[in-house]
Amino acid sequence: MMKSGPIILIEDDKDDLEIFEEVLVELRVKNKLVWFNNFEDAYSYFKTTLEKPCIIFCDINIAGHRGTEFKSRIDADPQLRKKSIPFVFYSTSVDQDTVNEAYTKMTVQGFFMKESSFEDVKKVISAVLNYWDLCKHPNTF
Repeated sequence: MMKSGPIILIEDDKDDLEIFEEVLVELRVKNKLVWFNNFEDAYSYFKTTLEKPCIIFCDINIAGHRGTEFKSRIDADPQLRKKSIPFVFYSTSVDQDTVNEAYTKMTVQGFFMKESSFEDVKKVISAVLNYWDLCKHPNTF
């Protein structure tokens, strides 16, 4: 039971995409999933879409580029920053320096590690979606 609007996944690993899709099915999430395998297409979508995404899940490494650079680009754009779309990193690559950078240099609302078992992946995604379904932020009014 999520707020309306698509869930955005920025992920270049098709296996991770398939697991994410399976989790959404098992959780009975009705929101459309919009998937991007690169930052340029995702950025263009955010600049032009009339849809109001409910959340962005972004891998930290996509085809040789850093998710932190992508998020900084969003934060630097007044139009995109005003959209206030909840943004969480969801990655296998998690280290203290990157987590610190995400929280201190940009508007990131979460940093989650991709778990190895399907049930653990489901727990993490469920917790994130449940939190944002209940949370009040500029897009909820």
